[in-house]
Amino acid sequence: MSNASTRGKSAPAPGPEEGLFAIKLVPALISVAIGLIIWFLPPPQTLVDFVAANPDAGYNATSAWHLFAIFVGTIMALITKPLPMGAIAMIAIALTALTGTLKIADSLDGFRNSTIWLIVAAFFVSRGFIKTGLGARIAYLFMRTLGKKTLGLSYGLIATDLVLAPAIPSNTARSGGVVFPILRSISSAYGSEPNDGTARKIGAFLTKAAFQGTIITSAMFLTAMAANPLAQKLAAEQGIEITWTNWATAAIVPGIVSLLVIPYVLYRLYKPEITETPKAPEIAREKLAEMGAVKTSEWIMLGVFILLLAMWILGSTINVDATVTALTGLGILLITGVLTWTDVLNEKGAWDTLTWFAALVMMASFLSKLGFIPWFSAEMGNLVGGMNWVAAFLILSLAYFYSHYLFASNTAHVSAMYAAFLIVSIAAGTPPLLAALVLAFFSNLFSSMTHYGTGPAPVFFGAGYVDLQDWWRLGFIVSVINIVIWLGIGGLWWKILGLW
Repeated sequence: MSNASTRGKSAPAPGPEEGLFAIKLVPALISVAIGLIIWFLPPPQTLVDFVAANPDAGYNATSAWHLFAIFVGTIMALITKPLPMGAIAMIAIALTALTGTLKIADSLDGFRNSTIWLIVAAFFVSRGFIKTGLGARIAYLFMRTLGKKTLGLSYGLIATDLVLAPAIPSNTARSGGVVFPILRSISSAYGSEPNDGTARKIGAFLTKAAFQGTIITSAMFLTAMAANPLAQKLAAEQGIEITWTNWATAAIVPGIVSLLVIPYVLYRLYKPEITETPKAPEIAREKLAEMGAVKTSEWIMLGVFILLLAMWILGSTINVDATVTALTGLGILLITGVLTWTDVLNEKGAWDTLTWFAALVMMASFLSKLGFIPWFSAEMGNLVGGMNWVAAFLILSLAYFYSHYLFASNTAHVSAMYAAFLIVSIAAGTPPLLAALVLAFFSNLFSSMTHYGTGPAPVFFGAGYVDLQDWWRLGFIVSVINIVIWLGIGGLWWKILGLW
């Protein structure tokens, strides 16, 4: 049927397809070249000998070496970012099957991993805090109570992050979606803007304190940062069980100390011009008044949050898996209408995490099953044999920490180096659970140093309140203090817990 309104009008010429060949060519070529070089090199003779010496283990030197080549190429792509992380992961999965390195069922094995679904379900649950407004309400309550002074205001923002951290695995979502908008509005209320010479009034200090706070809270809970369960899974490949409870128990003391010390240190080193903020509690009261009484959806969200924490803490006692707990919480939110299925479908970060997590877990798992990880463990054990484990682990953990200057992603760093450093640490004599947890904590704390090292960094740095020199200078100072706190006070706490 013709349409009169379009008669006589020519159809618009088709435009160029958006995103066509959007791949960044140089990073892609570098990643492919590194993978191909490793692929076509013969497997090390020691690997071949190790496989031959273990004929009943099901190892395969050639497949192990080829999977290692794909793994290294994938990690290089995650670092150089020729495509988004999820796209890289899908290509890696395809390559493992296309090259015959793994069967297709094995290539897709990562999607069956329960740890992956724990973090994905937690992503969905976290959407409820933002959608219902409960996250913002919590922030304004802390602001009303602690916000009379600038230092207290920083503690209020960090306290908000701490409360939300156990149930929001995206530190970018909770800090960028809940904390940062409030920080920005407070700064503007006090006439502190990023580009007119007023940044140091209050905005610069709050920006740096809130950013460092989210780095610390990310280290305190298994479900507080997306790559934490990846470290948990890599530790499990070495026979080390990290649970939600033993992670939180080990991190609580050094974490709380860091959260108390770091804002004060920043306050002394990077002192704001405005130190009294009597308007902040009033702003909070006005915002809370605008929000009105606590809505039914907020009460449900709060109840689910408390239920999740209780079941995660008591999981081993009541014999309920952490993933089952997260899925139960999600189910309640869907049944009650706090979340809709559309909300779940639109949570792109969760689906992206599912994809890259599945690929990395699959490759890590089969590197072990094919013999590469056991061989590497044996080789590293020979190299560090005889060295005092305390000194060896200190050197290894510091090397792992400060190598993050080379990474723009916690996930890429954990994927590339966590398992190797854990293996060497254990081979040196470090108690396995201690080594696994410290390296996992450091997998968050090392993000304090640069403006690109973790998801929230571009959000806070991009606001323009803190210049690059100050960001790096303060970030390095914070990194040293965190290491002293976590290895010093934390080390004493871990001794009490019997981790070493």
